[in-house]
Order: sequence, then structure tokens, then C-alpha cells
Amino acid sequence: MTTPAARRRLSPEESRDAALEAARALLIEDGPQAVTLKAVAARIGRTHANLLHHFGSAAGLQKALAASMADAVTAKIGEAVLRARTTDHDLREVVSLTFDAFGREGAGALASWMLLTGNQDALDPILEAIHRLVDRISEGEDARAPLREETLQLTLMALGDALLGAPMARALGLPRDKARELAAKMLRARIEAASETS
Repeated sequence: MTTPAARRRLSPEESRDAALEAARALLIEDGPQAVTLKAVAARIGRTHANLLHHFGSAAGLQKALAASMADAVTAKIGEAVLRARTTDHDLREVVSLTFDAFGREGAGALASWMLLTGNQDALDPILEAIHRLVDRISEGEDARAPLREETLQLTLMALGDALLGAPMARALGLPRDKARELAAKMLRARIEAASETS
């Protein structure tokens, strides 16, 4: 399938961005095993060699995809966290954005695939983006440890839900979004407890 963008000559940056967008679409549509240089090249009407030039290998493509996704997702989550702090905003938005990033947007599947295939270095951009997010939203605050703990808890819950949430909820006879509800409740309780002690 050739996209309209592939019919004209693209700058190196545009070509790289098109490849990452195609890789993200393949990830969401068919899972992480579908994110290959050959599949991405076919999707955007480029050659395998062109993608090798940009990414070096399939592992390089996965790492660039992880970085791109992590930056986009943490930006959204950061904005939601800041809104939740400045207004009487529902923390459920923060939880939903995090769970969606790992579930519907494929970050959980991609992270698991990279771990299983031994491409653990490709997780670094995700972890770095989360670290930058925590630094950004805790700017000017003394107590960063609770925020880091909340981030760890929420991220692990979202990752677990992306991988096993549907079958676990079904097996336990619980609504599919029960994990999100529990995550929001725990996050709210931690924030309330922290504000009482400060």
C-alpha cells in the first residue's frame, strides 16, 4: 500500500516520520511482530535499504518507535496531570491516558515484545520519557518520592492491564474497566494521604 506522501520525494526527516507513523499503525493493527523493516517499507512505498539508512536495523526501528510513542504519550499524561492539579479535575483522565497508551496504542505489547526478543535497550526511551515526565510535573516540589511511587504503580498497573486485563477480568467476573477504576481510586487515596501529611 503506497500512501500519497510516498509519491513525492520526502526529506530525510519526513521519510523517518512517515516510517514511524507506519510502524505505529502496524503495531496497533497487527501487533509488535508485524513491525518489520520490510512491512514498514512496503506501507510507505520505500525500500528496505532506505529504512536501514534511517534506523540501522529492526531493533533500531523499534527503539525509535518506542521513543516516539513515549514522547507523545508522556506529553499527554503530563498535561492531564497538570490540569488535575490546577483544577478540580478527575484523575480518571490521567489513568485512562496511561492505560490507553499501554493498551490501545500498543506500548505494552511493544515493550513486552522487545523484552522477549532481547531488545531491552529499546525500552530506554520509554523509561527516559517517564523520568522526564516525573521531573517536569514535580518541578518546584520537595516530595518527589511519592510522585515516583505513584508513577511506578500506575505504569505497572497499565502495563499489566494491557497484557492480561481482559482475560483476568473475564475470569474473575469483573467489568473490563475495573483495573482503571482501582488505579484511579489508589491514585486518589495516595494524593489525599500526601496532602494530609504536608
